[in-house]
Amino acid sequence: MPVIRIGNIRQLVGTFPGEKPLRGSELSSLPSINNAYLVVEDGIVADFGEMTAFPGGDFLDASGKFLLPCWCDSHTHLVFAASREAEFVDKIRGMSYAEIAARGGGILNSARAVQQASEDELFRISWERLEELARLGTGAVEIKSGYGLTPEAELKMLRVIRRLKERSQLLIRATFLGAHSYPLEFRENHQGYIDQIIRDMLPVIAREKLADYVDVFCETGFFSATETETILRAALEYGLRPKLHTNQMTSIGGIEVAARLNAISADHLETMSEEEIEILAASETIATVLPTAAFFLRMPFQPARRLVDAGAALAIASDYNPGSSPSGNMNLVVSMACIGLRLRPEEAVNAATVNGACAMGVQKEAGSITVGKKANIILTRPIPSLAYLPYCFGSNLIENVMINGHWIH
Repeated sequence: MPVIRIGNIRQLVGTFPGEKPLRGSELSSLPSINNAYLVVEDGIVADFGEMTAFPGGDFLDASGKFLLPCWCDSHTHLVFAASREAEFVDKIRGMSYAEIAARGGGILNSARAVQQASEDELFRISWERLEELARLGTGAVEIKSGYGLTPEAELKMLRVIRRLKERSQLLIRATFLGAHSYPLEFRENHQGYIDQIIRDMLPVIAREKLADYVDVFCETGFFSATETETILRAALEYGLRPKLHTNQMTSIGGIEVAARLNAISADHLETMSEEEIEILAASETIATVLPTAAFFLRMPFQPARRLVDAGAALAIASDYNPGSSPSGNMNLVVSMACIGLRLRPEEAVNAATVNGACAMGVQKEAGSITVGKKANIILTRPIPSLAYLPYCFGSNLIENVMINGHWIH
């Protein structure tokens, strides 16, 4: 692989090790170098610094352009079989997310489509989505199952994610989310489905090494805090660290479960009490908020400002899925974090890079610009400042993306 040199970079953003999540006021610190160079060898960042110290050789002239680490999207559901724009229209007409779910729509709608699709078809359409995300600047992504809701379909989804891992240059982490909803046949027999997850799914997932994490939707009408903890403790026996969907619509104890089990992240968090914010801030669990999901569902934005001010480690992610956030565009997520969550541009970039990497356990390989990390970088078009990226939310400001030392455009 040839050595790649980039010079005259207007600003090289995120030049620090980035191997632990940033908390509170740390989130606003984004080390950068003006008039910089970067050297890539064998797909790895080999050297960088001020242009006055450039070691020499031919280079790509990046005058007027910014270079920053690729986005690390730590919460997606991009393996799905069909879109749900009919439900989008239902929401416009006034139906709530809960009402659609109660009539067999929502997650159950996606589950029927996944159950009917072949593994090859699921892989094909998921690969197309993954390629699009790379073009939009995402270099690391967590992908959940959860649209199967049967042993066969959940395992099919996880095997699709494994195939994506094997083929893609992106860093991918897999999360088992069999506890996304109760299938219709288990609506009145919760323990029966929990037993199926623990007895029929987790042993196979562990044996075939199909997942890195396990997730549960802890929410009214879905899984209670007690049911959530039962599933997560069973998964811990197989070495699967917990994540949680929690506090999206109601608060039922998911934050306490996340802190008690040392979950890597607690995600959604639209509905948070001051006590829950303090619990999360005092824990090692990363608070992952999904601004485009709140936007799409017309829900109040997550209290990101309060979480940051309390000292929590905050990440932002896309929640890419067909029902509540049908976009994996992290550039829009960063803009929405500034506009809707009132994060400063530096905070939003850190939340979408280093903290996103920590929320999926890839911080030693991605999330910042440092020698030895993968050369996963975004090269912008000429822009006047870093703040221009979230400010100009409707424009594509990416000129090119490098994944593992390869330009993808």
